[in-house]
Amino acid sequence: MNKYLIPLNQLPIGFFGKVRKLTADGSARRRMLDLGLINDTTVESLRKSPAGDPIAYEIRGAVIALRSEEASKILVESIQQLG
Repeated sequence: MNKYLIPLNQLPIGFFGKVRKLTADGSARRRMLDLGLINDTTVESLRKSPAGDPIAYEIRGAVIALRSEEASKILVESIQQLG
């Protein structure tokens, strides 16, 4: 496994990551794919809820909230800010 891959829930707020691998299976994997979380998709970590879970992410122009348990199954490569 690439040492530069981190679970999405560990991506700091305000940072971008590229989806590299999904470790979920079954209906959870299907849901992630339906949300557009496919290889090379850019995801931005936007903000945490006051309790810290879930976290809001921007994926393909849509803002979605994922619980840490779900986001931990999405491995991303942290990238420089786009621009």
